[in-house]
Parts: sequence; structure tokens; C-alpha cells
Amino acid sequence: GWAGEGPGAGGKNRHVCHAVARLEMGSLWEEFNRLGTEMIVTKAGRRMFPTFQVKLSGLDPLADYVLLMDFIPLDDKRYRWGWGNGGRGPDLGELSTSLPCRYAFHSSSWLAAGRAEPAAPGRVHFHPDSPAKGAQWMRQIVSFDKLKLTNNLLDDNGHIILNSMHRYQPRFHIVFVDPRRDSERFAHQNFKSFSFPETQFMAVTAYQNHRITQLKIASNPFAKGFRDGDPEP
Repeated sequence: GWAGEGPGAGGKNRHVCHAVARLEMGSLWEEFNRLGTEMIVTKAGRRMFPTFQVKLSGLDPLADYVLLMDFIPLDDKRYRWGWGNGGRGPDLGELSTSLPCRYAFHSSSWLAAGRAEPAAPGRVHFHPDSPAKGAQWMRQIVSFDKLKLTNNLLDDNGHIILNSMHRYQPRFHIVFVDPRRDSERFAHQNFKSFSFPETQFMAVTAYQNHRITQLKIASNPFAKGFRDGDPEP
């Protein structure tokens, strides 16, 4: 659905305060999310599927904007995630505050397997069409199909660096290019951020849940070669 401004969005510049983003392929994201989305990370970098795409409205057609994404670790709690509950869905079990968790997929469930590894270097991915006028961004679906995920801490290609077996929330940001000379004074007013909970995922080096593998093959047009052959995408 459509996502409006999040907490703390008050006091935003008029060029961003009315911005609205709608996640494209929302039903597909939700289908993956019900199973527990997994995204492959490789040393060379792997594109996301589903691709993160949004439809924008509420921008100033004549103003310039930069669009970017980042990824934040989801876990500040330790928990079990099991499916052995009569098919009712995720069973979060007992929650206890701890450092972020690392996970192992065992017997059809994600289990906490210890504390998280040190956070990977924080990076952002700028949409390659940035900056562009609001009219251009609103004219068509904005697709982050060039974005790649890697687990290579020494990556020098600008890919997003993530730790495998950790959970992440993608975030999308709209930044107004403020022409004022002292624009840095207003930096906190010139952006608006959006998070879609259904886009959360586990970073993995190989798919752990066979249902995720099947859904990726069935729904990804670039995986058609695997549908009648090797089950590994």
C-alpha cells in the first residue's frame, strides 16, 4: 500500500512533507514475507529479488530530488522463529533484550545461534538517475534494479555490505536538493524516509528455506531456466 510520513516527520520542508511512496509488487513481497524472505549475498554482489520499486506522488514537479536506499539490521532482540505451531505462522516465542542475533535454519525454522557479528560498514545506494526533477520521479515507477548486496567487507564497487545470516530492513529516502547557500542548516528538514515491513529479509549465501527457492524460481523472470531443470536458482 501507500506509505506516508513516519514518526518525527513533522517540521519537514514543504518540498518533501507531502511526499508519498507506494511499494510496487506489494502482494509478491507479502507472499515472500509470509515464508520469511531470504536475499542472496555474494562476494561479487547479487541483485535483489523482488526488486525494490516504488511509485511516488506528492513531490514538487519542478524541484530536484535525490533518491537513495540503505539497510539497517533488524535485530535488537533474541528470539526463536519456528513453524511447528499448526501452520499459524511465525512463533516468536520468548523475547529477551540482547545484542542482535545470528541465525541458523534448522528443521524448518530459524533459530537464534548467537550474537551478531560486528555491523558491516554502513553504506547507501543512490539511484543512478539522481538528481532529477520531481516530475520525472513521479512519471514512472522508480526501480532500484542496479542495487547489489555483498558480504565482502572489502568491496570497492559500492555495493551494499551485509552480514550473512542476519536480518535487515531496507529503507528508502527522498532528499530535496536545497538550492540555498546554507542548505546544510536545513538538512534534517530536507528528507523523508519510508520503511515497508514486508520487505524485511534474511541475508544468506544460499537459500535455506526450499519454499523461498521455489517461489523465487516461480516468480522471477530471470530464473525461468531453472523451472524445468536444476532446482537451485
